[in-house]
Amino acid sequence: MNTQTFAYLIFGLALVILFIVIVVHYYSRKRKKHVEEAKYRMLDDDE
Repeated sequence: MNTQTFAYLIFGLALVILFIVIVVHYYSRKRKKHVEEAKYRMLDDDE
C-alpha cells in the first residue's frame, strides 16, 4: 500500500468518525428536548 492510498484511507476514516460524532452529539438524550422544541412549536402554530 503506497503513501497516497494510506492518506486517502486515513482521511476517509476521519470523515466517518467526524460524522458519527456529529450524529451522536445531535441525537443525544440531553439535546432531545431542545431539538424537539421546534417541532412542537410549529404544531402549536397550526392550531
